[in-house]
Amino acid sequence: MTFHGWPAESLEFYEGLEADNSKTYWTEHKAAYDAHVLAPMTALLDELADEFGEGKIFRPYRDVRFSQDKSPYKTAIGATLSRGGYVQLSAHGLAAGSGYHMMASDQVDRYRKAVADDRTGEQLRRELEKLEKDGIAVTAQQTLKTVPRGYPKEHPRADLLRNKDLIAWQEWPVEPWLETAAAKDRIAWFLRAARPLGAWLDTHVGPTDQPGR
Repeated sequence: MTFHGWPAESLEFYEGLEADNSKTYWTEHKAAYDAHVLAPMTALLDELADEFGEGKIFRPYRDVRFSQDKSPYKTAIGATLSRGGYVQLSAHGLAAGSGYHMMASDQVDRYRKAVADDRTGEQLRRELEKLEKDGIAVTAQQTLKTVPRGYPKEHPRADLLRNKDLIAWQEWPVEPWLETAAAKDRIAWFLRAARPLGAWLDTHVGPTDQPGR
C-alpha cells in the first residue's frame, strides 16, 4: 500500500473520539479507524523503514489501572521507528519526536557526566542549537528544579544537567498537505535533522543496564 497522507476522515474520527471516548463510539467507528487512521500509518512506516528502521504502532487502548482518567481509548495514534523516532497523528495535526524519554537512573547518570564534560557537553549544545535554528523544539518532560547533587550550581550547562530526559519535538497543525504524501516528507525531514541528537545520546548514554527496563 502506498502512503497518500491522512484523509479528512482520520481527523474526523479523532474529533469524534475526543467528544465521545466510549466503547460504543469505538465499535461503531472501528472501520473508519482501520481504513483512515491505521492503514495510512502502516503504509507510512513501511515507506520509512529502509532509512529509519522498522515501525511499531502502539495499541489504541489506554492503560487505566493507575489513572484517575478512565477513558478507554487514546486520542492519537503513535508509532516508533527502530532507529530512533516517534510519529503521532491526532485531531490537532501531526507530530514527530526523537531522543531519550524517561531515562533510567543509570542512563541519567551517564547523561549528566557527558553533559558536564566540556568536550561532549559542548558538542551536545551545538547540536541542540542547530535543531532550534531549524525550528525544532528541544524539551525535557522531567527536570530538576536545581542542578543535581555533585555538580556546581554555576556550571555553564546547568540547564542541561537538570534534565532527566531529552526530546526533539516538532508539531504541524492541520493543513491541506496532511492529506498528501508530503506528510511523509515532513516526517523524514525531521528525523534526518534529529539524527545528530540521537547519535550523541546513543554514544554517550545508550540503553539502560537495569533489568526490566
